[in-house]
Amino acid sequence: MKVLVINCGSSSVKYDLLSSADGARRVGGAVTRVGATPAHHQWSDGAASFDGDVSCPSYGRALELVEEVVWRALGDPATFTARGAGGLEAVGHRVVHGGEAFTRPTLLDDAAVAAIRGCIPLAPLHNPANVEGIERARQLFPGVPHVAVFDTSFHQTMPPEAYLYGLPYEMYEKHRVRRYGFHGPSHAYVAGEAARLLERPLEALRLVTCHLGNGSSLCAVDRGRSVDTSMGFTPLEGLLMGTRCGDLDPAIVPYLCRTLGKTPDELDALMNRESGLLGVSGRSRDMRDLLGRAGAGDTRAALAVDIYARRVARYVGAYAAVLGGLDGVVFTAGIGENSPEVRARVLAPLAFLGVELDPAANDAARGVAGRITTARSPVAALAIPTNESLQIARDCERLLSGGGSGGGGAAGGGHGVASGGAAGSAA
Repeated sequence: MKVLVINCGSSSVKYDLLSSADGARRVGGAVTRVGATPAHHQWSDGAASFDGDVSCPSYGRALELVEEVVWRALGDPATFTARGAGGLEAVGHRVVHGGEAFTRPTLLDDAAVAAIRGCIPLAPLHNPANVEGIERARQLFPGVPHVAVFDTSFHQTMPPEAYLYGLPYEMYEKHRVRRYGFHGPSHAYVAGEAARLLERPLEALRLVTCHLGNGSSLCAVDRGRSVDTSMGFTPLEGLLMGTRCGDLDPAIVPYLCRTLGKTPDELDALMNRESGLLGVSGRSRDMRDLLGRAGAGDTRAALAVDIYARRVARYVGAYAAVLGGLDGVVFTAGIGENSPEVRARVLAPLAFLGVELDPAANDAARGVAGRITTARSPVAALAIPTNESLQIARDCERLLSGGGSGGGGAAGGGHGVASGGAAGSAA
């Protein structure tokens, strides 16, 4: 199936036209700085490419630029009028937040779009862009089914003891305050790839998947189902990240408001944009820079790296307990795929679980998939490049062929919209 995957971010539109069967990419690109002057557009289809400034005042205009590139790749705009015939067969939209309203990939109609709009208070920086992109794409590509795949839906299999906070229960019932989790397509994809590499059924594996990048999260995957994850109500909770603080004593927030005279919004900006690796090191949010500086004797850079690795290891250990044992640890995303040093630091304190690193294999696994522990290690560790676009394309194919989502929870409605729960009723 040929699927156009669209990811409308807070200031960008990324896209891939690919085959869900083998991941073959026909064209891919990104429109960045949407709304700024100038915006920027980069794309490549293997035979031709473009990389330059463009006028793009809105997401609607960005989708028109995407349409032009896809027309070029497919060769005939008429192929958008019907499925098959060698043309576009589906459009998959990455949506950041589905709340409890969406438990699986969902065929988009007006009701589903309205429900996504109802989740905007939970993701005010991302869902508005997601909705705007969906609405324009449905106009531009009217002859094919559109499917929404949610960052949050993979984690809807978590039990209440994992997703509830220790707040009065009405905060959940009335205001939808709970752990939602993010990076769902990435965690789902690498869990499946881990099973393939280990030559074992996913339904037999207990995995901790580590999506380590500028934004970082871990997921406890029990036989293919998310049972716990480090990000929470927002992507701020959990690990130390590029500019996000991660786990924090909540009493620090009112303390800093009183002490520094900052507003809650100013504290929110500090915790999301000025903290993490950047805030601790005072130098950079880029792990490559920090490792280099640490090697040259920069103690603050070394401290930032140490905190990062310690937090990841702490979560892996905690999730091993949640899972009742551990078969594998999977590293993915920018840091996880490309930093043997960070992987080694994370795994070192896990030797008590039987993890035995293979230094040569670990060093060789830079941007390529491979096992990085010895053959005799009872817990396998793997580095696996993520492919969220391919996961979204495969979810589209499974949904449209009647095979289900392959990774979400049970849905309460025919479109994967839950019929109960706080967010379901609110939407």
